Amino acid sequence: MSESTTPKLLVSAPVTVRWGDMDAYNHVNNSVYATYVEEARLQWFRSLDPHWMGEDAAPILAALNTNFRKPIEWPAEIVVEMYAGRIGRSSFTASFRIVDRNAPEVLYAEGDSVLVWIDPRNGKSIELPPHLRAALG
Repeated sequence: MSESTTPKLLVSAPVTVRWGDMDAYNHVNNSVYATYVEEARLQWFRSLDPHWMGEDAAPILAALNTNFRKPIEWPAEIVVEMYAGRIGRSSFTASFRIVDRNAPEVLYAEGDSVLVWIDPRNGKSIELPPHLRAALG
């Protein structure tokens, strides 16, 4: 996220860390962070027009970049903040931060993901739907 501009907050998704999220080193396994970010995306999608996905339009995850800052240990209550980033013809970048729910200055991870809208019938990219573009703006 750029320091010079304030990105639009799309969703602030609370997540409870589960015991099963832990690995042998007694912290959340790195692969689970992607699940936390996915949960935030899905919460945001649910806030959109009900036609954000259908027979002729659906999102796919094209890239996910995560920078791990501090291990998450159980028990924990976290928040995944998702922000609007670059908006292209058929894709957009969403940056994210995973912070402690009770101490938001504690940053566990940050990164970004790229979502591409496709026509599921042929797998080809399509223009972002107008209602999605409006929600990102």
